[in-house]
Order: sequence, then C-alpha cells, then structure tokens
Amino acid sequence: MPPSFVAVLARLAWRLGGFVTNRHESCGQDTTMIGSSSLGSLHTLLRRHRGVLVLVLAAGGLSGLFSAAVVAVINRLLHPHDGQLVLLTAGFAGLVTGKVAANLLSQLWLVRFAQDAVMDVTMSLCRRIVGSSLRALERAGADEVFTTLTDDVGSVVWAAQCVPNLAMNGAMVAGCGVYLLWLSPGAFLGVAGITAAGAAGYYWLHRKSFSAIRASRDAKSRTFQQFRGLTSGVKELLMNAERARRFVERDVRDAMATLRRCNLTAFQHHLAGESWTQSLYYLLIGIILVVFPSFLALPPESLTGFVFAMLYLMNPVWSIIGSFPAVSRGRIALARIEALGMSLEANEADSKGMASSQPAAAPYPMIAMEGVTFAYEPTGDQQGFTLGPLDFVIRPGELVFIVGGNGSGKSTFVKLLTGLYRPDRGTVRIGGVPVTDENRAWYRQHFSAVFSDYHLFEGLHIADSHMADEVVQQYLNWLELEGKVTVADGRFSTVNLSQGQRRRLALLTAYLEDRPVYVFDEWAADQDPHYKGVFYNRLLPDLSARGKAIVVITHDDRYYHVGDRVVKLEDGRIVKTWSPRIVHAHLGGSESG
Repeated sequence: MPPSFVAVLARLAWRLGGFVTNRHESCGQDTTMIGSSSLGSLHTLLRRHRGVLVLVLAAGGLSGLFSAAVVAVINRLLHPHDGQLVLLTAGFAGLVTGKVAANLLSQLWLVRFAQDAVMDVTMSLCRRIVGSSLRALERAGADEVFTTLTDDVGSVVWAAQCVPNLAMNGAMVAGCGVYLLWLSPGAFLGVAGITAAGAAGYYWLHRKSFSAIRASRDAKSRTFQQFRGLTSGVKELLMNAERARRFVERDVRDAMATLRRCNLTAFQHHLAGESWTQSLYYLLIGIILVVFPSFLALPPESLTGFVFAMLYLMNPVWSIIGSFPAVSRGRIALARIEALGMSLEANEADSKGMASSQPAAAPYPMIAMEGVTFAYEPTGDQQGFTLGPLDFVIRPGELVFIVGGNGSGKSTFVKLLTGLYRPDRGTVRIGGVPVTDENRAWYRQHFSAVFSDYHLFEGLHIADSHMADEVVQQYLNWLELEGKVTVADGRFSTVNLSQGQRRRLALLTAYLEDRPVYVFDEWAADQDPHYKGVFYNRLLPDLSARGKAIVVITHDDRYYHVGDRVVKLEDGRIVKTWSPRIVHAHLGGSESG
C-alpha cells in the first residue's frame, strides 16, 4: 500500500473531524480554525510508523473486503441455485477464515502501532521541551505542559489509531456498496442519496460538538492546575480549615463543574448526531422494504441482499461515526502542542539543542554583558519589569556576590547570565564571542547552577559516571552526607532527605559537572550556620582556586569578605559595586563565619 494512500486516509479522517469558527455559547469558548499545520503533524506521525501502519491498513482493508464478500455469499446461500451449494459453502468457509485471520493480524499490528506512537510522541515532546525557550515554557505554564504530556499525547495517538479502523470499516462499506450496485444500480443510487443527506445532517450536528470538545480540553488544564495546588499546598490547607474548605468547594469544584459541563455538552451533541444517524438508518431499511418494491422491480434475492447488507453494515457504520470525536480531540491536542512550539514536524536533531554542533566549552572564559536589557511584559493586573541596561564582567577564578532586595532582578539577572533568557537588547560575550540564537545552547554548557527553585534528579546524568563514583565520596564527606546517601551506577541511593540536605546533593551534582562557571542562587538560605561556613569558607574558595568563575546570589553579608566583588541590584539596575576584601582588610576584620 503506497504511503500516499496513508496520507489520503489521514486527510479524510482529519476533514471529517470538522472545521469550526463559531463560538460555543454554553461553555463560553472561542474556537479557531485548525488547519494545515495540524494536518501535517498527523501525517508526520503516520509517516514515522508507515511500515507497521501499511500492514495494519492492508490487513484491515482485506478484512473489510472479506466481510463484504461474506455478505454476498450468505445472500446467495439463502437463494442457492443447482450445483452451487458446495462451492458457496467452501467459499463461505474460506472467506470467514480469511476475515478472522486478517482481523487478528490487523489488531495485533494496531496495538503495536499505538504503543510505538505513544512512545514516539512522548519522547519527541520531551526533546522539544528541553530544546525550547525557558521564557516560552514559563508563559505556557507548568500545568499546560503537563496536560500536553499526559492528556494531549493520548488524544493524538488515539486519533491516529482511528485511521486504520477507518480503513478497515471503510473497505467493508465500500465492498458492500459495490455489491449493492451490482444487485440494482437504481436502488443503490436511492440508498446513496439518502445516505448523503444523513451524512450532511450528522456533519452539522458534529460541528456543534467540536467547540465543546475544545473547551473541555481547556477546562482539563485548569483542573490540573487546581490538583497541583491541592498537592503542593497541602500543608497550608491542613493549617487552615476555612482555606481548605473554600479551596475545595470553590476552586476545585468550579474547575470540575466546568469540565463536567463541557464534557456533557460535547456528549449531548454527539449523541444527537448518533441518534439522527440511527433513525435515518432504520428509516432507510424501511424504505428498502416498503417503498423500493413499489417503484423498482427488485427480485426477492436483491431485496434480501439490500436488507441483509444494511443490517450487516450497522457495526462498521457506528464504528466510523464513533471515531469522529476521537479525531476531533486529536486535532485539538495537536493544535495545543503546536501552540507550545512543539510541533511533531520538528527535526529531532534540532530538539536536542545545538550544543552537539558547537565546539567544546572554553576552559577558562571571560563572560561580559554589555548594555543588556530584558523586560517582562505586563500581564493582567501585574505590572511589567525591566532589568538593565546592565554592564557586567566576570573572569576565571573570580567570586562575585549579587545582592539586593526582593524584586530587584537578581534571579532574572542569573537567567540572562546563564543563557536561559535571551536579552531584548545588548550583547553577552564569552571569550569575546557574541552569544546569539545559533550558539546559545552551546553557551549554556559553560555553566553549572543550583537555582533557588532547583530540581534534584535521582541520576547524576553526567558524561563520566564512573569518575563520579570514584570522587563522589570525597564530596559527600565535605558536605557531611556520608552515611545518609551513597552513589552507585551514577544514581543517588535516596533523595528523600531534608530540604537542606537535598540542596547539598544539588551542590554535589554541580561540582561533578565541572563546568567553567558556577552559579548559586540563595544556596545557603536554608542551611544552618555550620554548613554556611563550610559553603563560604571552604567550597567557594576551592572552586575559585581551580579557576572557576563563581556568581552567588546571597543575603549573608557576614561572608561578603570571601568574594572578590559585591554587586548590588536595585529596581533592575546595578547601583553599587565594591571589593569587600579591600574593605575587610582596611577594617582589620577577621570574621570567618
């Protein structure tokens, strides 16, 4: 079966999902045209698995043709001619055997296709996420990304899985149609005309359900948001019964009620379309039995064949109709994926980032920010914020503390410095080389960072895991975690530790990465005085002595003298820079923490 036939089936199934631009009043959602990009993404998914998909379509189509042939043989067996009984019986047995075998193979290959597609889509999305812009992902929100990975992936695969079923059932309908045309061309045209009118009515009803399906997808994302609040904020809810009651009974209940309403609306429209089709189907059988004999000279064998074929086609017709909501949900899911900038058509090599095509990280680079500016646009009732213009330089072996009040721009500064954010204006240079969109992923590979909202992975995920196993015990001793955690095969034995101990494990991971530049965002904030002393008086000087450039966001002014410079931010601007070591020596201080 040629790949172009796969494309035709994909397009046909997608078109049947319905294009709508109307507003659905009951759910209050605007819908927009979903066009060629979503269609291309489905085609891409099918093309990636076209080997097994061709087998599924071939076996499914063959099963459908066998089914149509069985109808013809059964009808001839009901009106046998002399000498045909043995031949028809053998034909019946052979066709049934072929149908069962083809259907079995089709279902086995279909399950394989579905599982392969789930893995393919999920892995492609994960690669796209780690290759995407942090700012774009922040705008989308964690709840939207989570919904995409869990709900949308399943919807896309389910929609793609409908295509082979459509081929099998379509082949069955087409085969029976050819048989009915052979029985009586006039009666076939009458049946085709009534069927076309019924299909138009169903299409109109199905269009109305599409916007409700889209609204249901949005409501599910908001529901996930409330669930995340329930799990993340459980301590606050347990501490305040009134807050817990209001959150569950108002926020969670409202989200679930919206989801329920939109799902019911979509189901009601689909049920109306299905009821319309069933009513018209039985009306058609009645017309064949009562009206056709009065206007068409149909012999009893032909009349029986028409009625039997229509009854036999009920299951494939309902199956085709039942696939429309799944196809619609798949189209909406693909549109959501593409709205996040994670189109399935993207080349996987691009999704892995451009670091692989760039030279290795420079061993001891100087990093300079020249007139760098970054602005958060206003959203809702939140005002915008602008950082910069900033001029900043850090050299190998230098330790710089970044200080300032809440909202001064420290965390945004770190994201610009590490290449997670792209400056709106100005230039960042590394070793004199400007950082651009083409080499930003390579630039990020120069940094090891522990952010204030860090995530601790169970695996170390570093290139030389054997080296890590050999030296990790030394770092565990430094961080006083021996006896609590071990590392084997590049994985921590546990991460179920206190917040301070988890942060120390994150620091260990950064140490093992051995990058030229280290960034620590409020690392010592939840450490007791002893571990703060270890961090400032032992670990940071060790990194500096190894030629690492170090940027630390901190409020621990008693340790400023350890650094080479202190840079103070205020309202997004650098307002002061000084050398604490000179000040400390001038004052004759001996404070060491």
